[in-house]
Amino acid sequence: MDFKEIQELIRMVNKHSIAELTVENQNFKIKIKTALANSGVTQVPVMMPVQQQSLAVPQAPANQEKTAKIEDAGAKTETANADGNTITIKSPIVGTFYRSPGVDKDVFVKVGDEIQVGSVLCIIEAMKLFNEIESEHEGKIVKILVEDASPVEFDQPLFLIEPK
Repeated sequence: MDFKEIQELIRMVNKHSIAELTVENQNFKIKIKTALANSGVTQVPVMMPVQQQSLAVPQAPANQEKTAKIEDAGAKTETANADGNTITIKSPIVGTFYRSPGVDKDVFVKVGDEIQVGSVLCIIEAMKLFNEIESEHEGKIVKILVEDASPVEFDQPLFLIEPK
């Protein structure tokens, strides 16, 4: 299981208000717990191949019980706008949005830049992990919707892209 698959699991756990999820195979075991499961106690993720990994995903307490079906595991982080000529890149995780890899470094993309599939658009820091957000489309950056070093929520629009 790679990092993107782990991120997708975390998104699905958040989306469906699942308290705890464990996935295990021959090479690893990953356990994801939310604040619903541990009453606000958060854990720092520990990367240990061939051993147990524990990730805590903070989440607001639910007012009512919810049951979830994880049917849309292939959900995309991009959606086409109603006008059909731009694509909205959304945040796949909760964290802090950064336009560049460091304070003294150039930004990854700016308005007007041409991007390719796999181009790094930004970094989102979540629980002391820096996650590069890559484009799944090629085109041109039309608008950047988030200020540098600001907090972002899951599924929050980050960029507008005009596809090729």
